[in-house]
Amino acid sequence: MTTLRIAVVQTKPDVDDPPKNVAKAIAYVESAAAQGARIVCLPETFPGPWRPPLDYDGGAELSACARDLDVHVIAGTIEAIEGDADHHYNSLVVYGPAGEVGRYRRTTPQGPWIYAGGSFWDFGYTAADELPVFEVEGATIGLLVCSEVYVPELARALALKGAEIIFMPAGLWKMSQWDTWRVLTRARAIENLAYTATCQNILGHEKEKPGLSMICSPEDVLAESTIEGVLVADCDLDRLRMLRREEDRRDFPGGKACKAGVLWQWYQPHLYADAPDGVEPSDR
Repeated sequence: MTTLRIAVVQTKPDVDDPPKNVAKAIAYVESAAAQGARIVCLPETFPGPWRPPLDYDGGAELSACARDLDVHVIAGTIEAIEGDADHHYNSLVVYGPAGEVGRYRRTTPQGPWIYAGGSFWDFGYTAADELPVFEVEGATIGLLVCSEVYVPELARALALKGAEIIFMPAGLWKMSQWDTWRVLTRARAIENLAYTATCQNILGHEKEKPGLSMICSPEDVLAESTIEGVLVADCDLDRLRMLRREEDRRDFPGGKACKAGVLWQWYQPHLYADAPDGVEPSDR
């Protein structure tokens, strides 16, 4: 059986001394690695920086941590745009034992209001336009940021590119959206026959439900927590690949909360006529 253990981290960032978050991030990665995790995902823009000035950079230390522990780490930061001091990308960077594997720069929404003028974030967000996937630990992974969980086309595009695990680390959200976020995280797994994983920063204003870290398969919620810490779960890649390969049928063995074959049976062909290169329904 091909099983991959992954981890997501829910944390209280140090907003008074942001560089300290690098050491905090490394401690979380060490804890996750000690529990057998091969991929460790930190929250959106953690360890940062998450607002200008970009006066520290944890990339070198996180890369060294990934190398020394022989794991992959997904870390959040904002990234300066060359020649444009007023705007930044919101980025997720994948570090592996051999160095940086790649990065995803948030693509939606287009409106700059989402990060400008906030008490936590305050930067001129600029949307990017690429949805890369990465080969990591024998699996294909994709990355999204925070409220991109509300955009089903993004997760579907990643799945059609082969993403088997979609990490969707968040920054924070209004508690009125907690139940919605939980449903959407699971829905993205069911409809794309993918594993999904989310986590968030906890800033202290949350009461009843401080946060939501969650790892889902197409059939189950594998692990879930509302508190600070490391959450781990095992992804059965053989099962996932079988669900993608098999036909949806009434007598499908062992089927629970999902339909087999949704990536190649359940789609409208005409919707893919103008799809980006590399995005098309699978032929198994």
